[in-house]
Amino acid sequence: MIFKAIEFAARAHSGQYRKGTKLPYIVHPLGVAKILIEYGCPEQLIVAGILHDTVEDTPVTLDDVKKTFGWDIADLVEAASEPDKSDEWENRKKHTIGMLKSLSRDAAILVLADKVDNIRAIREDLERNGENLWDRFNAPKVKQKWYYESLASTFSSKLTDENSLPLVDLFRHEVIKVFG
Repeated sequence: MIFKAIEFAARAHSGQYRKGTKLPYIVHPLGVAKILIEYGCPEQLIVAGILHDTVEDTPVTLDDVKKTFGWDIADLVEAASEPDKSDEWENRKKHTIGMLKSLSRDAAILVLADKVDNIRAIREDLERNGENLWDRFNAPKVKQKWYYESLASTFSSKLTDENSLPLVDLFRHEVIKVFG
């Protein structure tokens, strides 16, 4: 099922690149899957990690995901998707932080792996390109700092079991590396 998801996501994200880079977008969902694999997550969660941005960022619908991968994976993908990409940045981020509190553990782990991959990419780009990195985002560094620190706090409160803590700690350390 993992390879089926990779093929599905690669087709869905064909022609897309990571914001402000020449990296094919598929690198991100595969990075999320890699994190989930490294932390011993079940196949269903790994598949959802590969597919997590297909509904949010491509013409793929939630119904397409349900038909191809089943309800459970579609529910995880839906939980990791922003409901309204046309809303203002700050409203979307407040929604993400708020909804984390009510997510299942698996859905929260999926969102956490997504955010770990994002903050790692930011750190690497910051090391390579310096502060100009922030120009490509929809919000300035100070708001990005608020968002990622809020996420770290929320994940720390939500995911307290011994299996989740190493990934939560990894995220918190990456946030500190980027924002101090």
